[in-house]
Amino acid sequence: MIAILLGLTAAVLLVAGPTMIVQGLVGRRSVTSELAQQRITFPADEGLPAGLHRYAGTPVHTGAQARAFAELIGAHVAKATGGRTYSEIADEWMAGGRTDDRLARLRETAFMGQSLRGALLGAYQAWQITVLVLALGAVFTAMGAAFLALALHGV
Repeated sequence: MIAILLGLTAAVLLVAGPTMIVQGLVGRRSVTSELAQQRITFPADEGLPAGLHRYAGTPVHTGAQARAFAELIGAHVAKATGGRTYSEIADEWMAGGRTDDRLARLRETAFMGQSLRGALLGAYQAWQITVLVLALGAVFTAMGAAFLALALHGV
C-alpha cells in the first residue's frame, strides 16, 4: 500500500516539477523580453551612484538590472525632490492653491519617477518569482525521483 502511495506521489511530483521548471523559464523569458522592449540602458559610468558602476552602459534585461535601475531612478527623484515624496509635494502644491508651477512640475517629476521605479521593481519581483518557481520545480522533480525509487524498491 505504501509503495502505491509513493508511486502516485512520485507521479504527481514528476509531472508538477518539470511543469514548474518550464513555466519558470517561460516567465523569465517574458520578463527579459518585456525589459528589452523598453530599451533601457544605464548611463555611462560617470553618471552612476556608487555600487552601480558595474552596470555602466549596459541594457536592462534581468531582474537584478531592473532593481538597480529602479535604485538609480530613486536616487535621481530623491535628489530632484529634496527627499520628499510625491504625496508630500502634492499636499504642499494643493495647500498652496495649486498655483505654484515649480511645485506642479516637481509633483509630475516625482509621480513619473516613482511610477517608473515601481514598474521596474515589479519586473524585479516577477524575476524573483521565476527563481522560486524554478527552484521548487527542481525540488519537486528530485522528490518525485526519490519517491519513485522508494516505490520501485517496495519500501
